[in-house]
Order: sequence, then structure tokens, then C-alpha cells
Amino acid sequence: MRFHLTVVYGIILAILVIAFRQFLVMLEKKKQDFRLLVIISVLTALSVTGRLIFAVLPGFKPVTAVVILSGIYFGKEAGFLTGSLTALISNFYFGQGAWTPFQMMVWGIIGAIAGIGSGLLRKNRFVLYLYSAAAGAMYSLLMDIYTVFWIDGYLNGSRYLTALLTSLPFTVIYAVSNVIFMVVLRKPVGRKLMRVRKKFGLESLKM
Repeated sequence: MRFHLTVVYGIILAILVIAFRQFLVMLEKKKQDFRLLVIISVLTALSVTGRLIFAVLPGFKPVTAVVILSGIYFGKEAGFLTGSLTALISNFYFGQGAWTPFQMMVWGIIGAIAGIGSGLLRKNRFVLYLYSAAAGAMYSLLMDIYTVFWIDGYLNGSRYLTALLTSLPFTVIYAVSNVIFMVVLRKPVGRKLMRVRKKFGLESLKM
């Protein structure tokens, strides 16, 4: 069965709408008002700034590290929003296009998974580094699906394999850079995010 590009876009947009709606419902139920929104805005701004600063180095970006940390310390909803908003906002500089919803979904998923596995990722740095590297591979694997749909209009298996092989150097660089940025940011940013949780009374958020 061939899933054409329009069907895939419909699925992705549905995922994004449901995720944003779920976040708003969570805010209302937990009565956290706009405190978490402020934190997500700051984390998104840091992620976007990092992507802009390292624009001259393809594949070498701190975005994934920031997105993962946001999910670990503020939950899967925050991780998803930080990732998806980073793609949306930073692409006003890098260029908006048909790839933007894909990037929003992929970085959002990376942040959401970090939130789901926050306990293990926070306590075991080696698992965190492993996930950071895997997130780089995940990004390329999923974005190459967009590449194939954009060229053929459906998921062409042979084209997808070619895209994976062609993007392998980028995937390796991105995976390694994710680990490097996580090694650098894990302790200082983690400590600050823990203080923010306490200051804003967000201890009830799952970690």
C-alpha cells in the first residue's frame, strides 16, 4: 500500500494538533498557569539560538541536547513542544517549507521520548549519551522519509535506502555532536533546570 504525501501530511498535522491540545489540557488540570509556558519559551529560545549560532556547521547543533533536557526535567509534553517549536521558529531563518512539519514532529518525538524515559536518562549519564546519539540517527531516519515522499510522492523503498546511505556522513556527525553537546550541557543546564523546577513550584512534574 502506498501512502502518498498528502496522507502523511494529514497524519503529521493531526499529531501536532493533538500534542499541542494535550499540553494545554495538562496546564489546565495541574493549574500551572503560564509558568511552564514561560520555561518552554526560554528553552525554545535557547534551542533556536543554538541552531542559528552553529548554522555554518551542518549537522553540528545543540538543538537535540536542549530538547532532550527539556523533556527530562519538565515532562514529555514540554519536550515535544520545545522540539516542535524550535523547528517552526528557527525555520523562519533557515527557510519554511514542506519539510517543516516533519522537523516539528521528529524533534517533538525526540523530546517526548526523553520525557517518558526521564528517570533513567537523568540518573544514568551513559544511557543519556546513548539516547543522544540514537536521537541523531532517529532524526535522519525519519527526515529521509520526507525526502523520499518529496521526490516520489510515496515511500519508495529503494529510494529510501539510497537516501539513508547518502546521508550517512551527516547522520554520524549529528549523532556525535549530540553526545558532545550533552556532555557539555548535562550538568550546568541540568542544575539550573532543577532550580527552576523548585522556584516555580513544578516539583509535581514527572521526571
